[in-house]
Amino acid sequence: MGLSEWIVGIAGTPEGARLAVWLALVSACAHAFFGTLQKGRHDPWVSRGAIDAGIFLLALPIALFLVPWPSGWEWALLAGAVAVHLAYKLAMARAYSAAAYTVVYPVVRGTGPLVTVAFAVVVFAEGYSAAQWGGVALLSGGILALALVNLNGTLRLDRPALLSGLGWAVTGGLLVAIYTTYDAWAIRSTADPFTFLAWFFVLSSVDFPLLVARRLGAALRAPGGRALVLRGLSGAVIAFVSFGGVMLATRVGPVGQAAVLRETSTVFAALFGWALLRERVGPARAALMAVIAAGAVIVQVAG
Repeated sequence: MGLSEWIVGIAGTPEGARLAVWLALVSACAHAFFGTLQKGRHDPWVSRGAIDAGIFLLALPIALFLVPWPSGWEWALLAGAVAVHLAYKLAMARAYSAAAYTVVYPVVRGTGPLVTVAFAVVVFAEGYSAAQWGGVALLSGGILALALVNLNGTLRLDRPALLSGLGWAVTGGLLVAIYTTYDAWAIRSTADPFTFLAWFFVLSSVDFPLLVARRLGAALRAPGGRALVLRGLSGAVIAFVSFGGVMLATRVGPVGQAAVLRETSTVFAALFGWALLRERVGPARAALMAVIAAGAVIVQVAG
């Protein structure tokens, strides 16, 4: 039995649910690091362009030679995924351009879980207990409270830029809920999940390099060009783990639970922001990270 057949075979089983937990948690860690890469030294638009170029270069051989080609209907599913993710990437680039990473990222991740779980109830008829809803509320509340704590440390930023960043962050959070639900539906509607994943990465990685082609070319020719190439290739590998992991999690397990567990990425993001971007954590942030983790645990255990 091949890997694709095994993934399809365990979907909806206890084994699939256990695998979904691990996939979602690994995806959470990878996604936090992915955001750190995009917000780091370079312009977020250029960083995203370099990462998408890396994704395209690494995913194209896999799509062409290692997985079955999509059917007619599957091309339509992929087109929808590309459109939703482009909207998300634009929102995130604008948010990162306007406000600090540790302000933007928690708002994005805190907005998504409640909406995603609600979508999962409607679209996939998933059922959640009162305790699980409480866990989701605890996790989302902790994430948004973390954003408020981080906001108090960035009052030196001009108010219009900060409000713009927060507005784009909320938009990004809503788009997270939309793309999580859409991707879960699309990958479940595809015969081979790895066909969807490979071609998703190829098709969704063309837009940003084209949008920022001139700026990306200039950055690559600048003294830090080699570091940008490394950032792009590293980000591509991390994207495979982050986005591919959560998509597979929603293929084999409940969509809402996978979405909630993935939002523990906020905890990892705070740690990465402290370790890599030299942004303070402090006791308040540490306490809220514990609240976020507790909310995720409640959702999982109560299920």
